[in-house]
Order: sequence, then C-alpha cells, then structure tokens
Amino acid sequence: MKNIVSLFALVLVMTACSNKKNAQNSGIDLSNLDTTAVAQDDFYQYACGGWMKNHPLTGEYSRFGSFDKLAEDNREQLNSLISDIAKKKDNKVGSVEQKIGDLYNLAMDSTRLNAEGYSPIQKEIDLFRNATKENLATLLGKTRYGMFELYVDADPMNSSINLLQTYQSGYALGEREYYLDTDEHTTEIRAKYLKHVERMFALCGFDTTTAQQSANTVLRMETCLAKAAYDNIKLRDPQANYNKMSIDELKTLVPQFDWEAYFAARNITTNQISVSQIEHLQETGKMFAEESIDDLRTYFIWQVINSSASFLSDEISSANFDFYGKVLSGKQEQSPRWKRAVSIVNGTLGEAVGQMYVAKYFPPQAKERMIQLVKNLQISLGERIENLTWMGDSTKTKALEKLNTFYVKIGYPDKWRDYSGLKIDPNLSYYENLSNASEFEDAYSMSFIDKPVDKDKWYMTPQTVNAYYNPSTNEICFPAGILQYPFFDMNADDAFNYGAIGVVIGHEMTHGFDDQGCQFDKDGNLNNWWTADDKKEFDNRAQVLVDYFNAIEVAPGVFANGQFTLGENIADHGGLQVSFQAMKNATKESPLDTIDGLSPEQRFFLAYANVWAGNIREEEILVRTKGDPHSLGRWRVNGALPHVSAWYEAFGVTEESPMYLAPEKRVSIW
Repeated sequence: MKNIVSLFALVLVMTACSNKKNAQNSGIDLSNLDTTAVAQDDFYQYACGGWMKNHPLTGEYSRFGSFDKLAEDNREQLNSLISDIAKKKDNKVGSVEQKIGDLYNLAMDSTRLNAEGYSPIQKEIDLFRNATKENLATLLGKTRYGMFELYVDADPMNSSINLLQTYQSGYALGEREYYLDTDEHTTEIRAKYLKHVERMFALCGFDTTTAQQSANTVLRMETCLAKAAYDNIKLRDPQANYNKMSIDELKTLVPQFDWEAYFAARNITTNQISVSQIEHLQETGKMFAEESIDDLRTYFIWQVINSSASFLSDEISSANFDFYGKVLSGKQEQSPRWKRAVSIVNGTLGEAVGQMYVAKYFPPQAKERMIQLVKNLQISLGERIENLTWMGDSTKTKALEKLNTFYVKIGYPDKWRDYSGLKIDPNLSYYENLSNASEFEDAYSMSFIDKPVDKDKWYMTPQTVNAYYNPSTNEICFPAGILQYPFFDMNADDAFNYGAIGVVIGHEMTHGFDDQGCQFDKDGNLNNWWTADDKKEFDNRAQVLVDYFNAIEVAPGVFANGQFTLGENIADHGGLQVSFQAMKNATKESPLDTIDGLSPEQRFFLAYANVWAGNIREEEILVRTKGDPHSLGRWRVNGALPHVSAWYEAFGVTEESPMYLAPEKRVSIW
C-alpha cells in the first residue's frame, strides 16, 4: 500500500495496559513537565522537558519517544508470549505455534548463525554470479530482487478492483537525495557507504580487489537509478504516479526487459498494470540493455548481501548495523537479539501473534469508548466543514458525503489471516526460512490482482502502535496497540483523551482532506470533487503551512521541507482543531474541573504534546528530514500549536511570546 498515510513513520507494537495511574483522573503526569521552562516561549520544552530528562537516549536508539517507551514495555510481553511457545517441544507441525516457536528459536540460535556464516546466501550469490542477460528476468522473478517493486492496491480510478502497480526502488540508501545532494554530511555518507559495500562483499567471500570494484559498480548503478527516481514531493502526487496501461503497452514502454519471463517466474497473470514512475522504470530498461552482464551480476549480488545481512552471522549483522545504525542514524549499539527475534516473528506472523495478544490483553471497553470518540470527532469535523466560509456549498456537500462514508476499523479485524500456507522448517537456515516467508508474503499480495477490493482487510496488525487513513478505501484504522497511554487512558477524563487519542482520530480523518486525500472521492477514486475556485482557495491556504515549515531550522543550516510534510502537517492541524471542538461539545453539559492547577483546555494541549515527547540524535534528524513525511516531534508541537487560537487562550500567549504568530499568518483550513 503506497497511499496509506499513518500517524508515525515507525511501526511499533502495543503494551497490555496503561501503567499510568493518576490521581483525580487528569491523565497528566506532572513529572513530564519542565516547570523551569516558560510555556509561552517553548511549549515543547515546558510540556515534555521532564519526560526527556527522565528518558535519556541509550545506545540502542537514535530516537526514543513516549510511544517507543510503550513499545519497549510491550516487547517484554510479546517476548514472554512468544518464548513460552518456543520452549514447548510438542508444538504440532504446521500449527501456528510451531511456526512461531521455530522461527523465534532460529533467530535466537547465535551459535548456528555464526557457524553458517554467509553460506545460507551462497546459492543465491551463485545464481547471479552465473546469470546471463537471457535468464536474468527469470532469476529476478524467482528471487524477487530488482530495480523496481511490484505491489497490489486498489486502482486509483476504479477503487473497487485491485490493480498491479510498480514502484521505484533499487538504491540501498533508501532516499535518492543521498546519491544526489552535495552538502558535506551527505557527501560523507556516500563515502562511508562505498566503504560499507566493499566491506560487506569481503565478508561474503570476495577478494579485496573484487570487493573494491564491486562497491564502485554498485554506487554508480544505484546513482543512475536515483537520478531517474521521483523526489518525495512528486511521489505524493497521485495523478503523476498513475499510468495505467496494458501489459503489451508495458512491453513497448520498457522493451529491454523480458516481462513475460519475469511474470511467469513470479506466477503473475494479468492484462494491465499501472507504472507509477515511468522515467524510473524506463531507466531500468536502459540499464538492462546497456550495462555489462558482469556489472548487472555485481549489482544483484549486492541486493542479496544487503537484504540478508541482518539474518546471518554476528560479524555480518554487526557490519550491517555499523553503517545503517551507527553512521546513518547515530545509534551506538544493536538491539538485543531477543528484541530482533520478536520483531521478526511479529513481522512474519503478525496477525497470528496479534490474535493471541488481543485475546489476552485487549479490553473490550476500550473499543466501545473509541467507537463513541470516533462518532464525536466525525460530528465535530462535519460541523467545521458546514461552517467554512471559504468553501462553496457544492464542495461542502461532497466533503460531508465523504466524511459520512468513512469506513472505521478499531482494535482488530473480524476475520483473521490464514497462515497455513507458510512453512517454517527448523532444518533450514534462518535466512532460508525468511526467504520462504517472503515468497509466501509475495504470493499472498499478488493473489489479489484484478480481484475486488476487500474493505475488511487490515493493513496494520492489531498490536501496532499507529493509525492510518487509506484514501482508496476511504477508511480510518485504529489498531488496539494505540489505544493505551499516552494516547488513550480509560481512567482519564475527556480533556486528556481528546487531547491525545482524539487528535489522533482527527488527524486520520483530516488525511481524507489533506493535499493528497482531497483528490480522492467518497468511493476512494482519484476524482476531482472540488469546484475550481474552492480548490484554488484550499491550495492557497495550504501554502501557508508549506512556507511556515520551510522556515523552521531543524539542525544548523538544515530546514524542514514544508511541501514534503504538508499532508501530515495539515492532518496535525486539523486533528487539533477538530478534537478540541469535539471536547467542547462532549463536556458542554458537564464542564470539567481544573486539576493540579491546570484547566481542561491546558490539559488537552499537554496531552497532545506528551504524545510527541522524545529525544533524538542529530544524525536521525537529518535522516528524517530527508525521508520522513512527518515533521519532527518537537515541531509537531511547536510548529502546530501557533496556528491554533485555542492554545493562545489556554496558556495566555501574547504578542511578546517567541511562539506568537499573528492571526493573519495562521493557517485556517478545516
């Protein structure tokens, strides 16, 4: 799913219940505050400074926030659940328990991993070492490596039917800017990446000269792909990334690649496809034709090494971490093996683990309260749409239709996924099992090609600490994992819950009306439902946020990307506005009290800020500024609140405050 927009960039997992008990049910932990800071001058420091002081970064993390803390607590519980299964010797072969237990044990068996070294990938290395241009497409289909990706999602122009689609890839640094930017930091990253690739080839049996030559070849070829790739701003334009055509037209577009052999090897049968980034795919065809077979072999051998490194010996895994963890993100040490093992099991058998977890830990009353909160947020957003002065009646009607047809998912799916086709064999290596699991996952994904869209399918597991909006199905989803402190507290009052989970709900709802979501109609089709004047006004108002965030200096000489983060910034702003109004509506008949000297309005904004409490390394700031469509946590607070009038009133913010923004300069959309 390339269109899903979520609350966070990272996928985290849930903890069983709130460990936060607060007198008088305010929900606000006063130890999170830094009372030496002035709220009107730096609200993030005031609201989160205590939390930041009490949770310093450890070597394991490049960023650690309040939701990471939630994940830490949960990993302990998941590990207990999974390791208890893994200890049993009588799990029935083919059962979910057998698969969970054996995969976990394989991940934990460092002795075997170290003894095997790189031998588990030798077969794949040899496949590409002996590849010819004639059989390369078949090899890529069988192994699922390549210079592009395939995925299946709803046809943006016909959201009731799934469509096979391509997506640019093929460069291991992830972001094209790492290959193209010329600033000192990025240039240093490239130099260290070159050394990293050389080191990894050497660790996998290649001599020094070959390793050096291979690294240069890899960087050169990945740079070619990066140059042809869309930047992150263009990737957010659904119109620019929709190019539906027949398979015959695909063959004409990129004739250098043997599509028939590739699709046959991948067991794909279809007559149509959408090429999401045409120029990038054309570049892959050019490279298949013009690059020597030796360089193509080297390039794909690197993909084998790079994708497998985390699942091989400690020496290889550590070398991989040295670059991606230490150099790129500033981490100092790898996560313990058991955490990595839990993550792999959770990622491979996510809904199976989730089904067990929900049965044991998720309280039904949390789902009931969420249902009511969602309804209240929908009412609030509807009221705000109706009262907009800048939008015409015909567009309002369409907007309200879209709002009222949101498909809401809370907690966990009604139908659980079947893992009977997945085989985990303890006689095979850890990597071979994960490769088989990848093949199983790919076959599952491809099985939806040209079939009706299943609106009941979940795109996050229930134990995930996140939420999402999917424009193709016009759905908002709140997994069980996010329905706990600091997002949700059954014991806290409405000021807290509307400030935290309420803003999350409003955030996801607003995604349906951000700069991307607003291009999809109530049925999930890429279809303009705006009048020309209303859309122009919307764009003008959104530009206020673009310009505002472009001016934020996130690190010395480095500025936020307001266009790239626009969708998330609109959603944060809308979530705050909509949820604050919903709180007022919900407490109108029974006003809330002041607790611990904090008014309900103040607690609302403190609860919101505490969601984003966290510490982050400078290296990670640079990584996220290049590749994360979400603003940094500090700026989801200090960048969002100056545009919310109710925050000024709650904390007495005046023109003398450094955070003050004149009313005419504040964004006003939803």
